[in-house]
Amino acid sequence: MDEVGRGSLAGPVSVGVVVIDVDSRPAPDGVRDSKLLSPAQREVLVPAIRSWAFASAVGHAEPEEIDEFGLTAALRLAGERALAQLPEPPDLVLLDGSHDWLTRPTVQGDLFADTTAAGDRWGLRAAPRVTTRVKADLTCASVAAASVLAKVERDGLMRVLGTQVPDYGWAFNMGYSSPEHVQALERIGPSQWHRRSWNLPGV
Repeated sequence: MDEVGRGSLAGPVSVGVVVIDVDSRPAPDGVRDSKLLSPAQREVLVPAIRSWAFASAVGHAEPEEIDEFGLTAALRLAGERALAQLPEPPDLVLLDGSHDWLTRPTVQGDLFADTTAAGDRWGLRAAPRVTTRVKADLTCASVAAASVLAKVERDGLMRVLGTQVPDYGWAFNMGYSSPEHVQALERIGPSQWHRRSWNLPGV
């Protein structure tokens, strides 16, 4: 499992999950962390990854959810939405990095009342075990593949949103900070898809 969009100024945070088993064939040639691939390379890999994986999915948390709950909780929500699309929960989830943002806190109030959440679908006892590994996107093919799926799907969403607010240049910067994006924020302010709780440059 891997996330994309964490540092973006606008749009969702997205989490990809790719499930493999011990008998899985070797990963498709070229699978590596999405940041090391060109957009064209990522697009070509998507059907190969989906064919290779036992199951795969991408979940999203919207900007207003990031603003309301915070980034870590939004990542968890996006991850649970990805897991909820799978036919059954995996035995183990490997997260890139050193922080487990997927496991629910002991006390969460109404934070995850969303009925699409994996914990609600399977019950918390059935939630998968989570482990972390620094640089897993460079050393584990399933994590790298998850980053590719999440990146391609999120980029597609940002291009669609960018047609509605073209001044921000989302077709090219995907919601991340860039000179064109910052200049548009200074000129016209944030859109409904910006993360209003963030310290947006130029605002």
